[in-house]
Amino acid sequence: MSSNRGASVIVIGGGVTGLSAAWWLARSGVDVLVLDKGVVGWEASSRNGGGASHYQSPLFDEEQRMWPQMDALLGYPTEFQAERVIIAVSEKQLEHYHYIAGMCGDMGYRVDRIDAQQARQMVPMAGDNCLGGIHLRFGGHANPQRTVQAYAWATQDLGGRIIQHCPALSLTTAGGRVTGVVTPQGELGCDALVVAAGPQIAGLLAPLGIDVPLAAARAEMIVTEPAPLMQWGGVDGNGLYGRQTRRGNLAYGGGPHEWLLTEPGGPAARPSSPLARNLAKRVAEMLPGAAQLKVIRSWSGIIENTPDGRPIIDRLSHPDNVTVATLSGVGFGLSPASGHAIRDLVIDGKVSFTDIDKLALSRFAGLEPDWRARRGWEPLPGAEALRA
Repeated sequence: MSSNRGASVIVIGGGVTGLSAAWWLARSGVDVLVLDKGVVGWEASSRNGGGASHYQSPLFDEEQRMWPQMDALLGYPTEFQAERVIIAVSEKQLEHYHYIAGMCGDMGYRVDRIDAQQARQMVPMAGDNCLGGIHLRFGGHANPQRTVQAYAWATQDLGGRIIQHCPALSLTTAGGRVTGVVTPQGELGCDALVVAAGPQIAGLLAPLGIDVPLAAARAEMIVTEPAPLMQWGGVDGNGLYGRQTRRGNLAYGGGPHEWLLTEPGGPAARPSSPLARNLAKRVAEMLPGAAQLKVIRSWSGIIENTPDGRPIIDRLSHPDNVTVATLSGVGFGLSPASGHAIRDLVIDGKVSFTDIDKLALSRFAGLEPDWRARRGWEPLPGAEALRA
């Protein structure tokens, strides 16, 4: 995974979004090179809930079309499993899930409302506090680590190249276009650039006069020892997202965020926080049958957030050979569709399968300079050691 020559398209960022974009480009015969400051998928891309049910995104239909095909197309397993169950332990949760059912039904996607008895039959670890829920007959979940590996290997099989431990230090320009990326291995030339570098996007593009409003935050997940396998491994609820692995482990996360400052090299430290205990408590509330399971590991990593929580996927007007992509915390599930969209923007200048105008960077043109402070998205005092 090393080379000193550039490529027709350089992708900065070896997370799931950058890798999917590289795979789509390589499928189209493009000479593509991925750069990552560390190891591909090292942040949230390989450690997340694995969900693939983003019904509020303009990329949703393509997400749903692509996921059932991904193992065959990539040639490597993602462990995708279709459908999800969402269960409620409060009336407020149940009301919200029924609203989701109605919204998805209006979009043409089937959702079954299930009562408490049906929910407990489908999710044996649920308890008497379960009030019912919904069964999404679409979507599903996959193994994030397997999927990242699959994207990377499939890209290389198609001739794409990946250089790990090679941070992008700066960009070079000429004639109003980006012409190269400066790295510790020297300058790597390119005809087009995709910037999918998570929290580092803003710092890379700021010298070009491009303001990408992002706030970095630490997200945490816990993983339990294995439990008996349930029929439906994708079970959400109680403010949690996650899944049961094929080995039986429960892997769950779910806010709140701890806001961080951003540094080019990433976080200096990754300690656990009291949120891990809160996550364990909520898993036990949602799945009382899992209350005695031991938590065997946890993960604390970095995600980037836009002011409105929606992704930015946009080919810039100046420099016009740069495409920026940040998925604002929902990158994994949308990756088959976001990679397709980025491929279309780079090659054709327009997305072929949906309208993504609402994801344009220009929507933040009038954003107040102190937007982070207004939202309360600033690091707590003494958090300087945990820069993103």
